[in-house]
Amino acid sequence: MRLVVLGMMGRSPFAGVAWQALHYLDGFRRLGCDVAYVEDTGAWPYDPERNEISNDVGFTVSYIERLMSRFGLSHEWAYVGPDGRAFGAAGLLDGAEVLVNLAGANVLRDEHLRIPVRIYLETDPVLPQIEVAQGRRFTIDHLAAHTHHFTYGENLGAANCGVPVERFEYLPTRQPVVLDWWDADVPWSEGSYTTVASWRQSDKDVAWRGETYYWSKDREFAKFVALPEASPSPLEVALACDDDEVPQRLRKRGWSIRDALALSRDILTYRGYILASRGEFSVAKDQNIRLRSGWFSDRSACYLAAGKPVVTQDTGFGDVLPTGLGLFAVETAEEAAAAIEEIERNYDGHSRAARELAEEYFDAERVLAGVLERAGVTARTRLTRP
Repeated sequence: MRLVVLGMMGRSPFAGVAWQALHYLDGFRRLGCDVAYVEDTGAWPYDPERNEISNDVGFTVSYIERLMSRFGLSHEWAYVGPDGRAFGAAGLLDGAEVLVNLAGANVLRDEHLRIPVRIYLETDPVLPQIEVAQGRRFTIDHLAAHTHHFTYGENLGAANCGVPVERFEYLPTRQPVVLDWWDADVPWSEGSYTTVASWRQSDKDVAWRGETYYWSKDREFAKFVALPEASPSPLEVALACDDDEVPQRLRKRGWSIRDALALSRDILTYRGYILASRGEFSVAKDQNIRLRSGWFSDRSACYLAAGKPVVTQDTGFGDVLPTGLGLFAVETAEEAAAAIEEIERNYDGHSRAARELAEEYFDAERVLAGVLERAGVTARTRLTRP
């Protein structure tokens, strides 16, 4: 079955974005699909060498080419720039039976609409649902161009979830992880509890029913700034932040700080950072927390796959994922410190539980087979490859 993944690895050339797309590509390939990657977002990409959005796509094309070659897809990718210039292979959409629009980052064109099964795979819920409820025409038309709608907001539609669900039926899904990519060389680590995060992003804040729901994580980190003083283990955050005073303030409270942009330029460096960590402590977006979308992080799923226990802010994901062994949902710094202390009392047990959670809930072949089945299609063969 010919399956095309639309993504944004070139527009946002960071390791977390790349791993997300690669898990989908290889996960579908392991199910026996004939996969290809196409990027046609209509936006100029970020160039890390210049540290700016650039209309020169040279870095972007080279970056995608290197990634695809590394994973055995050197002839199965294409990039289309905002000016219409195309790079990579031609005709990748020809004969495709399934289109997966990852993160909904690509606006569908006529050539996409010829593909019979068009899956909108939403990785960040809340904002699109509110825009639909507000009647935003672009968002409504964008979603309507797809035949199926999947979301990481696994709690959407539940009685305790405040995200409005109108017009479209959202099918719950979660992050696929190719488990053997995250096998750790040792079952435990003496490192810190770490995470990778951007500090401030305000362009996706949204007002709904008299409340403003925030996208940026700086507000949530502020609730946990004193955590190192209570934690039995060291804490580190690889941070993307333009304000030089922020890392200084965090260091004074006991945090170790790394440069997230430098860490995220290479997928193996990023992977190595997770594998060398003792676990993850992280926060979520206010939008997902207050509205209890049930969202869970791609990055956190990778920590679990590496056998690294995860302590993270509660978004309602505990309604669909088991917590208390290898994974903890917390609301306060006191709860986070208690969770880390609990992990440290039986680290090996929590490490094994983290990996078992990944195997049960995030295994790429299991997750993506479910996506295809609910979209009404089935991979014709099953082919597992390392």
